[in-house]
Amino acid sequence: MMSNKHKILDAILVQGMLPLFYNDSEMVSIELMRTLYKAGVRVFEYTNRGKAALPNFKKLVEVRNAEMPDLYLGIGTIKTITDAHAFIDAGTDFVVAPIVNPKVAKIANKIGMLWIPGCMTPTEISVAQENKAMLIKIFPANILGPEFLSSIKDLFAGQLFMPTGGVEINADNLKTWFEAGVCAVGMGSKLISKEVMAEGLYEELFKNTQLALALINESK
Repeated sequence: MMSNKHKILDAILVQGMLPLFYNDSEMVSIELMRTLYKAGVRVFEYTNRGKAALPNFKKLVEVRNAEMPDLYLGIGTIKTITDAHAFIDAGTDFVVAPIVNPKVAKIANKIGMLWIPGCMTPTEISVAQENKAMLIKIFPANILGPEFLSSIKDLFAGQLFMPTGGVEINADNLKTWFEAGVCAVGMGSKLISKEVMAEGLYEELFKNTQLALALINESK
């Protein structure tokens, strides 16, 4: 029987994209989640980037459970064990980080939860592997670029990589990343922009999400 960790990883691989965002507003966060789901998203990351992150996340879990039980909801920007415990208690399905913190990895591994650390160097990737990272986030991807992954992927045969930061809803950009060897891409402000959130452009987000999913499917 497939573990929950493997089910979530498989969902990310099938989707080929992990949308991510944070917004101070509980209602805006809920509407963004509903829009992503309506467009076909079945796994996404809410980022721990503001004071309202924890209460908003608890509400998102509540709405998810009531309206879209087949949606996997993870928490990002988890750098400390305090935050890890808080969001695990709040009901997160998986944990994403911009760094490699072995203490956070230990917590996730103990309960069989998917932990996706962010790495910028081969040394960090090696440490992440030592701490059982099944999927590694290449971050910041806009600085490192596809060439970085092409250069180091043979050193880490079999490792799954996902770039986050600067990945665009553009056929050429996406194709370049997938040809470099990624299994999925993280999509933040290029998909869920400040303008979309500030002006409630949910129809625009819906269309762009569907476009991104289609382009990614073609690029795999």
